[in-house]
Order: sequence, then C-alpha cells, then structure tokens
Amino acid sequence: MDWRKLISAKRFGLEEFHEERQENRSEFQRDYDRLIFSAPFRRLQNKTQVFPLPGSIFVHNRLTHSLEVSCVGRSLGNDVSKIILGRTPQLADSFIGEIGSIVSAACLAHDLGNPPFGHSGEKAISTFFSEGKGEALQQRLSQTEWDDLTHFEGNANAFRLLTHQFEGRRKGGFAMTYSTLASIVKYPFSSALAGNKSKFGFFTTEEKTFRTIADDLGLIKLQDAPLKYVRHPLVYLVEAADDICYQMMDIEDAYKLKILTTEETIELLMEYFSDEKKARIRRTFGLVNDTNEQIAYLRSSVIGLLIRECTQVFADSEQAILNGSFTTPLIKEISPMAAKAYKHCSAVSCEKIYRSRDVLDIELAGFQIISTLLELMIEAVCEPEKAYSRLLIDRVSSQYNIKAPVLYNRIQAVLDYVSGMTDVFALDLYRKINGNSLPAL
Repeated sequence: MDWRKLISAKRFGLEEFHEERQENRSEFQRDYDRLIFSAPFRRLQNKTQVFPLPGSIFVHNRLTHSLEVSCVGRSLGNDVSKIILGRTPQLADSFIGEIGSIVSAACLAHDLGNPPFGHSGEKAISTFFSEGKGEALQQRLSQTEWDDLTHFEGNANAFRLLTHQFEGRRKGGFAMTYSTLASIVKYPFSSALAGNKSKFGFFTTEEKTFRTIADDLGLIKLQDAPLKYVRHPLVYLVEAADDICYQMMDIEDAYKLKILTTEETIELLMEYFSDEKKARIRRTFGLVNDTNEQIAYLRSSVIGLLIRECTQVFADSEQAILNGSFTTPLIKEISPMAAKAYKHCSAVSCEKIYRSRDVLDIELAGFQIISTLLELMIEAVCEPEKAYSRLLIDRVSSQYNIKAPVLYNRIQAVLDYVSGMTDVFALDLYRKINGNSLPAL
C-alpha cells in the first residue's frame, strides 16, 4: 500500500464537489470538529463505559473515554508521522503530517456505534436474534442479513452511522474523509467472516460503501466474496490508543471506587518500569502528598511509556503493515517487561473489575432493557398494521427509516434507534412502555 493513496482528503458523499476553504483547518481537522459538535458524540456522555452512571464518584463514560483515546491517538499519530517523514522525506508534500489529526478524529468516532449499557448492549442485540425471540425471523432474511444481526458489532455500527445517512448534499450527514472512515474499521471484512468472536467491520447495507473507500485508498483486497481487506495502517494506531486508555482508565476508576486498594494500584502500574525508573517515581511521590495525584502521575507515566512502545512497534513494522503481512495489535508486540505488566493488568481487570457486582448489575439491567425494547419494536415493524405497533412506530424519530418497504431495513432502523439511545433514555422508554412511568401531567 502507498501512503500517498492511503491518506486522502476525499469526502464520502461529496466526491463531486470542491469547495475553496477560507480557514486554516485541514480537512482532517474538520473531521474532528464535525464529530465534536455532533449529537451522536454528545450522547456518549450518558453511555456506560464500564462502571454504572451516574454516581457520587465520577468515573469514565463513553464520551470521556473517547476524548482520552483521541488525545493518545494524536500523540501516536504525530510520533509516527515524524518517523515516516524522517525515513522518506519525499513524502513531505503529501498528507503524512496529518496522521495525528486523522487518528485523533477516528478515535473520537470509534465508539459512536456502541449501544447503551456497555458491552452487554452489543451482546443483548446479537443474542436477541441468535437465541431470543428474534430467532423466529431467520427464515424471512437472507443469510448475510442474518449474519449481520447475530454478530451485531459496535464497530460496524459506527461505520454505518458515519456513512449511511448521507444521501445527497442537501440531506446532511457526516461526510467524513475517506481516510478517517477507513481508520475506524478494525475488522475490514463482512459479517460472514465474523466467526465465534462476532467481529466484523460493516453491515451488508454498507458493503458497497466500504468497497468504494477501500479501493480508492488502495487497501489490499484478500477476497471478494465474502468481502475482506487488510486494515488501513492507521487502524493499528486507533486500536493501540483504545487499548492503552481503557486498560489504564479502568484501573484508575477501580481505585477511585475502592475495588482496588492504593497499594494494589501502585503495585500494578509500577510493574511497567525498571528499578531505576521506579525510584524516580517514588521520589516524585515525595513531592506530592495527595494519593489521587500520585496515582494520576503514575498512570500518565504508564501511558507515556506505552505510547513510545507502540510507536516503536509501528515504526519497526511499517513495511509489514503496508504489505498486509502484519496482523497483530501493536500492544501485543511491545517489549517483554511492558507486555508482562500489561498482561497482569488485564488479568486483574477481568477478575476484580469486569466481574465486580456493580459492573455485572448494570450489564444485567441493560440486557433486560435492550431485549425488551427490541422485542416490542421489532414486533411492531414486522406487523405494522396493528394498533399498538403504530403507536410504537409513530414514537420513533423520522430520521430513522422505520417504515422502509424491506423488512431487513426496518429491523436495521430499529437497531439504529436503540443503539443510539443513552442509558437514561433507554431506561425511561423501558419504564414508559411497561407502564411503570408516565409523562408529567
């Protein structure tokens, strides 16, 4: 693959238009700004990351997580672009210097398609079709459509959100650059290849869109049917930023919620450093009396170390990434000491954080809420002539194609509607539909 083709300012849906810009922002900085000011991004402030929201102790939600991932992604992108330009100065007249802006924007967008209530939301949607009441719909859908539903994936839903609404210049939509769009697709293949991990990059309805973008950017195609490409190189940086942030921030949140003690937290994070560096950190601790500030300093030191490690892995693997032979997340190729510490943090997170009672309770509640909403809404679009169905359908905003002539498109409209909800909105609608809450009179 060629960097000159991989980084393109062409905008999806605006390919035939050219506008003279009067401001100093690059097209990729405009991507970032469009996302920041968008309603789907704002709604992330009330979507669970891991721990329940809200609470007396502030923990990360999807919005704060995305902002932090974006900051780390910008650092990774800027560092990588400097290395590439140092090696290949002939790329100075290309968009290589914009890698930081592209990765930063892609990081903002990477969780836009995730439903409410954390990772249980994705599972609730997919299992509604694979083992719930939605299973009865299999005979009414094609195999590719069924694969989309039973392997529902937030990453594919983010790509759909950013592309499918745009039907023309006057009808609106994100109209993101090709490179930013390609940089969020962690799994550049169709749902038919999802397998047991339920990971894929685009729904059947967006397959043509992804093919257009991938071919224009020169991504290597591995097979035509089911469709599969190699990743855009910048996906590795977006993924690394996410891996770094969720690991560090979940541990810090667990400390604040007293799931992990101060000593456990410090011990976990100190594992990343040599004895010499540990001694310097402890000397710095002597200048800071507040324990929370000590933990924050230690966490930022680990993030800085992991940024350097992942940058080096990318730089060392650049040619393998460009020829499509590199397929491992950057975080898995870092130095042995850092890798051992990261693996230990992951094990502790699984044991003490992700299986904690508070986390499991929000997942159980979210599973029930989403399953109930899906059951009622999908029954409504399958039998729209019924009186109760009409009431439910009329409640859905006109931005969703809930009355589409094709059943699969109506089901996708329901998933667009439900996955776009905040935790609070989903809970409120669940209560109202069940008669447990009424509007103020």
